[in-house]
Amino acid sequence: MQKVSAILIASSAIINAVSEGNASRLERPGQTQCGGMLFHWGQRTYIMGIINVSPDSFSGDGLGDVGAAVARAESMAAEGADIIDVGGESTRPSSAEISVEEELRRVIPVLKRLRGAVTLPLSVDTYRLEVARRALDAGADMINDIWGLKKEPGLADLAARRKVPILLMSNQRDLSPQHDVVFPDIVAIVVSDLRRAVEQAVASGVPRESIIVDPGIGFGKTPSQNLELIRRLDELRTLDRPILIGSSRKSMAGYVLDLPVDQRLEATAATVAIAIARGVDLVRVHDIREMVRVCRMSDAVIRSWP
Repeated sequence: MQKVSAILIASSAIINAVSEGNASRLERPGQTQCGGMLFHWGQRTYIMGIINVSPDSFSGDGLGDVGAAVARAESMAAEGADIIDVGGESTRPSSAEISVEEELRRVIPVLKRLRGAVTLPLSVDTYRLEVARRALDAGADMINDIWGLKKEPGLADLAARRKVPILLMSNQRDLSPQHDVVFPDIVAIVVSDLRRAVEQAVASGVPRESIIVDPGIGFGKTPSQNLELIRRLDELRTLDRPILIGSSRKSMAGYVLDLPVDQRLEATAATVAIAIARGVDLVRVHDIREMVRVCRMSDAVIRSWP
């Protein structure tokens, strides 16, 4: 019944989004090579599976055991994920910062095992230069920086030298650590921040086609600002870069529906479907099987795929 509800909500969201005439109005920005996979942006929506190896993950899916993390990644690959994102530090607002040594201890063994277990591209979710460097040595194919080069500009130099893609997020936690600042126009702020990050990466030698942008749902934004970002995601297309959205199980669903983390599947499905109608290219999610179905149905409506 839960899966049926998710599909029904997603279908309704697609119809509403298309009726408003906001579906992807600009051409997609080409292709990106990541590991052994070539992402053809605009052909279909790609799915990034989340592997959290932190015990205090906000979504309750933290995997402290290497074997469990590998098994979950293998399951994601079988369910239709296109890329696996491995992170060792919780990003929930109340979480404590961990040391570089602890992050390495959590992430590197998992990446090493994953490299021999799955053929999908691997991403490392980190904003620390040393962790990113060691992760690439261990088999990662992409860097996912939640601070968009604000904390560690050297990540762009590393991505350029190692010829790997970099995912740049717009994070307002430095401006709104309690998620309570009412920005005058959150979309304009995010677009400006991402444009800065993209140009910074390009100046460091990263090819523009190797850059992906993420508006940063839940990072320093109020629930209403997160909803507005999803509603106006098509405005990010002016950046001419593929767009990722990470709305899976986020607190805005709890805000709207008053539901705990483990009951936000339908809410995630709705945001994913609307995001696709607004022009998103890649979704970062926990529930792979269900979101693959939502993406495929949305693509059939929005992009006439397959």
